[in-house]
Amino acid sequence: MHQELRLRIISGLILAILVLGATWFGGLAFSVLSALIGLLIYYEWSTITRMRTEQPVANAVGWIGQIAIAVAVVAGTVGYSLILLILFLAIAVGFVALRNTSRWFPAGTVYAGLTGIALSGIRGADTLGLYAMLFVFAVVWATDILAYFVGRAIGGPKLAPKISPGKTWSGAIGGAVSAVVAGSLVAYLAFPESVLLAAPIAFILSVCSQIGDLFESFIKRRFGVKDSSRLIPGHGGVMDRVDGLIFACFAAFLLAGLFSLIKGGEATSLGAALFGV
Repeated sequence: MHQELRLRIISGLILAILVLGATWFGGLAFSVLSALIGLLIYYEWSTITRMRTEQPVANAVGWIGQIAIAVAVVAGTVGYSLILLILFLAIAVGFVALRNTSRWFPAGTVYAGLTGIALSGIRGADTLGLYAMLFVFAVVWATDILAYFVGRAIGGPKLAPKISPGKTWSGAIGGAVSAVVAGSLVAYLAFPESVLLAAPIAFILSVCSQIGDLFESFIKRRFGVKDSSRLIPGHGGVMDRVDGLIFACFAAFLLAGLFSLIKGGEATSLGAALFGV
């Protein structure tokens, strides 16, 4: 076996064990993982967009914000995390308006900060949160895997040739269909009373996952980089591995919040709210 492929497999297995283990235990373990992912994403974002080298003052303020959000995420306070995100987003917008700072600063603040908040908020500390997180994972993984294989097998018109030349409409459709099947299966096992609701949710998350993938491809192409970093041996960076998951979690988090408001705050957690439990 080629050394690079062996390294990719080993690091991938280690990552899978760590992520699934933290997901299973939930609580502090998953909160720490969520906060760490958010911080690593901000590191990669600030490196790719050259904020770290070209705008050190703004970047330092950004790091203060991300660390504060990460601490709130670890503490398990979703509400305070969102307040901090809004506060530092306002500061970032102020930097753009008053100091001619790059617009990538506020964008990165939301992209990194909301990732940790959404992941931790969906998983929560209860069993319903575990099932909801596994649902999101199943949708994203099914989308990624089947989009690749269906696109390779069928080919056809390109989805976004200027951003990601390898992606096709056939792959996008195949990924979305497989996501609906995978998500419905998880929902059938975990939330049988909500299986009909699971299909449209899975479709929305699959579309958002593919948009997230394209978004990260756009960022890398815009700044002329191949990988977001070299933090993961054989895989590139954290953003390279979770690009689709980020947008899917954003969508799941917002849907859960919306459903919770509709139910009048009756749901016990965001995971429960996502499926109307």
